[in-house]
This record gives sequence, structure tokens and C-alpha cells, in this order.
Amino acid sequence: MSQERLAHEAGLDRSYVGRVERGEHNLTFVSLVKIARALGRDVAALTKGLPIIQNDAAEPSVY
Repeated sequence: MSQERLAHEAGLDRSYVGRVERGEHNLTFVSLVKIARALGRDVAALTKGLPIIQNDAAEPSVY
């Protein structure tokens, strides 16, 4: 599938899809869901085998 078609099917900008493909931009979860749907897959199928990265900055803080 071409970037242009994927972008159209997912409702995303073609340049965004290109930047993601080249590793110049990270996907948002919403964009990942849109791409998965456009490809007829679920998110789990697209992310299977990827390493889990833990962000310590995301830990809750008490004020």
C-alpha cells in the first residue's frame, strides 16, 4: 500500500505518514489506531514484539 493510499484510508496527512515511516516522527496512539484500521489489523498485531519502554517521568506526582 502506498503512503498516499494509507494516509487517505487512515485520515492522516501523507507527509505525516512519510515522516513516521522514515523514523522522523513518533506515532500518537490515535494515529496508530487509525493506521491499524486502515490496514485491517488491530493495534496488537502491529505492535507485537516491540520492546516496552518505561518512561519514569510518567509516574504520578503528589502535590
